[in-house]
Amino acid sequence: MTAPPLVVVMGISGTGKSAVGHAVADLIDVEYVDGDDFHPPANVEKMSQGVALTDEDRWPWLEHIGRWLAEHDDVGGVISCSALRRVYRDLLTRSAPRTIFLHLVGDHDLIRERMEGRDHFMPASLLQSQQDTLEPLEPEENGGVFDITLTPEDIARAFLRRYRIPERPV
Repeated sequence: MTAPPLVVVMGISGTGKSAVGHAVADLIDVEYVDGDDFHPPANVEKMSQGVALTDEDRWPWLEHIGRWLAEHDDVGGVISCSALRRVYRDLLTRSAPRTIFLHLVGDHDLIRERMEGRDHFMPASLLQSQQDTLEPLEPEENGGVFDITLTPEDIARAFLRRYRIPERPV
């Protein structure tokens, strides 16, 4: 039997990574964790003050996420992580080669509206910085792009269909 997948729900802040991640994990009956929980307090404080993270800030966080993925290789799992740059995604796939990226994309104004209407440490003022840093998935990367105008459940089901991942029996 094939192990359940390892999924990184990626994209800029405000795209619905947590909601889609929960939906995917629920449909395939694996653990979901929010990559934001892996940030050290200094990163959270920095972002809360409207200061964008540097690569140096992100490496330890990404390494922690990579370890989580590797530890879940046999049982599968879903984690949300911005994974904005190719080098970040390469670090994750070196840790867990089976990783599939579910990249959420959407209209700038819709994302800003979502960010302004939620309680989260990442302020909407950092949206442009994230968009400027984002490097879209490349054809040779294992993943696909999904529009955020669909519901989280519809996005999750579209992802599972695309990658022929069966839903858990109800």
